[in-house]
Amino acid sequence: MKKGFSIYISIALVSLVLGIMLSTQFKIVKKGGVVTAQRAEELATQLKQLQSEKEALLKQISELEAKINAYEDSASKNSVITQTLKSEVEKYKELAGLTDLQGPGVIVTVNDSKQPVPPGQDPNLFLVHDEDLLRIVNELRAAGAEAISLNDQRLIATSEIRCVGPTVVVNSVRFAAPYVIKAIGDPDTLEAALKLKGGVVDSLATWGIEVNIKKSDKIVIKKYDGVLKFRYAKPLVEGEKK
Repeated sequence: MKKGFSIYISIALVSLVLGIMLSTQFKIVKKGGVVTAQRAEELATQLKQLQSEKEALLKQISELEAKINAYEDSASKNSVITQTLKSEVEKYKELAGLTDLQGPGVIVTVNDSKQPVPPGQDPNLFLVHDEDLLRIVNELRAAGAEAISLNDQRLIATSEIRCVGPTVVVNSVRFAAPYVIKAIGDPDTLEAALKLKGGVVDSLATWGIEVNIKKSDKIVIKKYDGVLKFRYAKPLVEGEKK
């Protein structure tokens, strides 16, 4: 655009100079009273030259405008492509758990049993274990949960839920009961999946383990904030030997 602007300034200057020259020439002629044939021929030659220069400048302007239009078209197309790529990146970041999300869903609070342990029973049966939490998470995923967190730790493909003594480790962070699982999805469907007769909630109730399900219109699930690093896995390039 700067180049085009400078050409417009050049044309303006040339036109101004030409106007002054022509005006001066005609004033001189007017004072002389008579235009000689030689002088008329000189003026005609100058006018022809100026017209040629004007046409050349107009041609340059036309070429420059064509380039500018082409650039704007290209920039517009690139902008569309950029926006499309940006949308794709955002979508895959959401799928990978690298974006904060919000939406309706359920909040599930799981706590150890408060019942007295009967004589001869294993007290561990009345505590929440990693397998209990995994069952709840799997039920939510099967019911269409789009994002899940456990004690505000975003669950992604590489997340672990495992017992370490009386605690549970999630994304290398250790937690003790109660455990709060948040899931974004259709609240009614998610709740129904957990409350199926003979399902996970029923089986945990056998040991007095408390499972409280609360539906919500707005749940916020934070992005995964750990480090994603693959030491052994790498993308498979098409055509590369397996």
